Amino acid sequence: GGRIREITGLTDRAVDWLAGVVRVRGKGRKERLCLLGRPALKALRNAVEMRDRLFPVRGRPSRTPPARPLFLNVKGGALTARSVERHLKRYLAEAGLNPHLSPHVLRHSFATHLLDAGADMRSVQELLGHASLSTTQIYTHVTAERLRKTYDEAHPRA
Repeated sequence: GGRIREITGLTDRAVDWLAGVVRVRGKGRKERLCLLGRPALKALRNAVEMRDRLFPVRGRPSRTPPARPLFLNVKGGALTARSVERHLKRYLAEAGLNPHLSPHVLRHSFATHLLDAGADMRSVQELLGHASLSTTQIYTHVTAERLRKTYDEAHPRA
């Protein structure tokens, strides 16, 4: 449910591996916690191990190593939001899916799935980092449409 800029701005210090959470800095420099499920945590751990093999830290080891970007590009620099968008479009096209989808659509899907599964609006607001509940309510129209469709298909007198 993170914004693309929040995700690309992550450093390895933001990850609490034991708790399975990532501390992100959102709009207005506000911090919040994003939860990671076991599959995401495993994938992230694998990505960090690969990052460290491909781009080891140079210089003398220190007691407190510097924070490193969590996601790197092919040159070892921080991955940018634009780069993520380009890669997503390419992978979507290769998979035969709509290449016009964006990282924000994934965020939207995250919220919609939570609401469809019965999550309350305040929890979704917190997970998305919205300051206002009215911003979160934008995501409810998809759920209402899905309910209407289910009703129309299932109700004998619809």
